Amino acid sequence: MTTQRDADEVKIRQLVGKIVEGLQGKDLEGLKRLYATDIVSFDIEPPLQHVGIEAKLKNWAPVFTFFESVTYEVRDLTLTVGDDMAFGHAFARLSGTLKNGTAMSGMWVRVTYCLQKIDGTWLIVHDQVSVPLDVRSGKGVVDLEP
Repeated sequence: MTTQRDADEVKIRQLVGKIVEGLQGKDLEGLKRLYATDIVSFDIEPPLQHVGIEAKLKNWAPVFTFFESVTYEVRDLTLTVGDDMAFGHAFARLSGTLKNGTAMSGMWVRVTYCLQKIDGTWLIVHDQVSVPLDVRSGKGVVDLEP
């Protein structure tokens, strides 16, 4: 028998799948529907935080400008689902072909999602993307794979 939490987990996994579809389809409007209007995002690019849906979308827009084709992968998505809050973590990689024809293999990053069920719909209210840090050099380690 399927529980409400099982059904909610399926919906959240579908939402993450829609992130993949939105990025690969270069669909900012589609992506916009996945996030709360007041999302707080700690993304890989400066500044330290992006607040609000417009800031989140502004962070994605350059991807569509630089890439002719986009590939986005999510691996090892693990979710913890409550009644109206959920969180998950995964590995993700953005890659593709630049407009000049150069293929980019991208790098694996760590991503954490915090979701809230708002008016019956799961939306991302917070996300964080990071790379491991080599403390001695002060540089991100971008050649690791899951």
